[in-house]
Amino acid sequence: MTPAQQSTRDKLIDAAMDLFAYQGYGPTGLSEIARKADVQQGSLYHFFPTKEELLSAVLERRKVLLWPEVLQPIWDSVDDPIERIFKLLDQYRQMLQMTEFSHGCPIGNLAIELTESHPNSRRLIAENFTNWLKAIEQCFHEASRRLPESADAKRLAIFVLTTMEGAVMLARTYRDFRAYDAAVASLREYIDALIEMETNWNASKTPSSVRSSSSKKRRA
Repeated sequence: MTPAQQSTRDKLIDAAMDLFAYQGYGPTGLSEIARKADVQQGSLYHFFPTKEELLSAVLERRKVLLWPEVLQPIWDSVDDPIERIFKLLDQYRQMLQMTEFSHGCPIGNLAIELTESHPNSRRLIAENFTNWLKAIEQCFHEASRRLPESADAKRLAIFVLTTMEGAVMLARTYRDFRAYDAAVASLREYIDALIEMETNWNASKTPSSVRSSSSKKRRA
């Protein structure tokens, strides 16, 4: 593929990615995608003979962009692994606010719309979710010393994802953030309770004489 051909293909994927996110896969026509990309419709069919092939390319692109566009800016600005999770959730909230609730989670939107009607794309939708989950799971692994030994990082990551997807859906439905903020606050309370549980457990394992000595040193 020549650089010009690659550029044309990329513009088509970018246009489709944007339109699918805002108005869904079904309502978006190929001619609309070509217009947005400023590409002849014949060129679109050259690269993507079917709409589902373009969908697959969009989902593959989403997988690639997860780290540089979604996660890395947060990970670079926030050191605490738990706070990275809540900063990510705040980013979704900001996206809803900036788009006046018209732009939810692009993968979640496609999952609701297409998993039954487009089984071939379900694998790529699942892979996008899996990559997101792995990033959150890694955050919990990095914070494992602050959590009870029984805390399962993978299950916690699933809890975060289902909280976020449900919160986004409710915010878009009600056109306000009350449900979103309540869901995130409950998630925060649960994780804080796990951290407090581990903190109290560690304190209980410290011999009283050591605690007394430490207390005297602090007072001194």
